[in-house]
Amino acid sequence: MSRAVLLLVASGCALSSGCALSNGRLETDVVFTQYSPLSRNAEVARRALPPLTYRRIVETLAARRDALAEQTIDLAREKFDVYIPDGPPPAAGYGVLVYIAPWSSATRPHVWRAALDRHHLIFVAAQRSGNEMSVLDRRLPLALLAYENVRARFAIDPQRVYVTGLSGGSRVAEIAAMAYPDVFRGAVLNAGADPIDGQNGMYKPPAELFRVFQRSRLVYITGDQDVDNARQDDVSQASMRAACVLDLDTEFALGLGHEALDAQSFGRALDALEAPHGVDAGELARCNAGVERVLAAQLAEAAATIARGDHARARAQLKAIDARFGGLAAPAILALDAQLAPP
Repeated sequence: MSRAVLLLVASGCALSSGCALSNGRLETDVVFTQYSPLSRNAEVARRALPPLTYRRIVETLAARRDALAEQTIDLAREKFDVYIPDGPPPAAGYGVLVYIAPWSSATRPHVWRAALDRHHLIFVAAQRSGNEMSVLDRRLPLALLAYENVRARFAIDPQRVYVTGLSGGSRVAEIAAMAYPDVFRGAVLNAGADPIDGQNGMYKPPAELFRVFQRSRLVYITGDQDVDNARQDDVSQASMRAACVLDLDTEFALGLGHEALDAQSFGRALDALEAPHGVDAGELARCNAGVERVLAAQLAEAAATIARGDHARARAQLKAIDARFGGLAAPAILALDAQLAPP
């Protein structure tokens, strides 16, 4: 990340004359106080980890007579930056855009104010949530607590709550959108995305949540000079479509490399995110039926392997199913796993 981009997005207005046009309010170094049951350690793990992995963690802790901590974040020690758009709040309430940065310093959206004003979106970002931090212990719960505290202070339209980020922060935004589709109704993935088939820590949440995520709006936007991440966007989108996540949009930030969006590209991304859209119910049903057939066949194959007594091979099969299908495989995968002798 270049120093120029950090100055442009995170620190000041010197590189853009447009940011002085907004009368929105920027609150810096805010300390929040409101916790959420959604940011509880056990709930984060339940949603973000596949079922066998989550079971192993719970069993290991039980054997130690231990338990997951209630919350991993001490809000008294955390700081957030919040931008409230210019003008009166919409009748239905503000939208919210939670930003997950790859850096741990403050993120203050000076050059993005005009687009945030136009869309009536409150912007909130946690500090100390960069790529060097734990995803499950810090970055994901901080994003949830950012939303929770904005919701506690302002009238919010729950249908217009979104998550975004840059690079590694975008990848965490992808996890947040998938694990918490009941909070985040869409995401802007900027120069960072992964497939959702178990690679790189992207696991499908429990089935009832994944069915909600399948109707989420995802906007991929990457600099046209950021070739590697543009290719990775293609891989991620192919994985989404294979899992029947169909409401996808692709944008390019012209003239940009691996860097934060400029004002124009950021505005286009928000326009795409909030453009009228929808998912064809028939297409979604047909796609889901195909996924369910593949999953059922793999579970049946693992069951046959167990019946033959080849527990080592069955364990490998279940591990692969756990990674690829995540929460879609429960409860069947848990029942099969219970039939295996300890390794």
